[in-house]
Amino acid sequence: MLETCLENVRNHGALVHNITNYVTVNDVANAILAIGASPIMSDEPEDVEDIQTICQGLNINIGTLNRHSIEGMKRAGKKANEMGHVVLLDPVGAGASHLRTQTALDLIKQIHFDVIRGNISEIKTLALGTSTTQGVDANAADAVIEENLGAMVTFAKNFAKSQECIIAITGAIDLVADANTCYVIRNGKPQMGQITGTGCQLSGIMTAFLAANPDHPLEACAAAVCDMGLAGEIGYSHLAAYEGNSTYRNRIIDALNQMTTTQFKEGAKYEIK
Repeated sequence: MLETCLENVRNHGALVHNITNYVTVNDVANAILAIGASPIMSDEPEDVEDIQTICQGLNINIGTLNRHSIEGMKRAGKKANEMGHVVLLDPVGAGASHLRTQTALDLIKQIHFDVIRGNISEIKTLALGTSTTQGVDANAADAVIEENLGAMVTFAKNFAKSQECIIAITGAIDLVADANTCYVIRNGKPQMGQITGTGCQLSGIMTAFLAANPDHPLEACAAAVCDMGLAGEIGYSHLAAYEGNSTYRNRIIDALNQMTTTQFKEGAKYEIK
């Protein structure tokens, strides 16, 4: 089923509206192009509602907030809901500052999100209302590991149920859950954390996967996580000895672009709980 989601993205060619952070906007656009979808970037409040009318999905990332972009997020999100488009929230750094945390919580109150995707510290901040982040990275004490996997799966399902959406928690072990089912995914490389923006890219491509697979949203999200993680593995395997994180970023995007259904089917590492 997950490989079918990958095929649908390429066949569908969804147009994804991204309100994403300025640090990674170019990489997000290129990652979306790499999987066969199309990106458009706009956070101007006077522009976003019109833009959303021509798109099939909306990716909201709070990585570089300002009052102007926050207003754009709210307008775009409400328009997307009105039109029945898929909407994803990436609460970058929730817990690191009052503005980030409160903005994420306000967006959740005002907009229905199909997916909330973040690291475990960001997700716990939104679920529990307490700060667990260190900057925009996850606190090591929050990590999803084999020893706490059962508890974390239950946490993800419960938060998904309370928000009536899919919760995607990414890290060394990735969890993609709705109220009843959780995909536990073990693709990726630790070195992906040394590149700014792999999470932002994932949020962009996940929105495209959702738009292309409207009848199977949980599987679409799990497929996006597998796709990104597997691209990280393939990209890393092609690095020369003298190449570092800058080249690795490009290798990942190339791997997303060149991924075959067979590679995906053979390389995706997941179980369902």
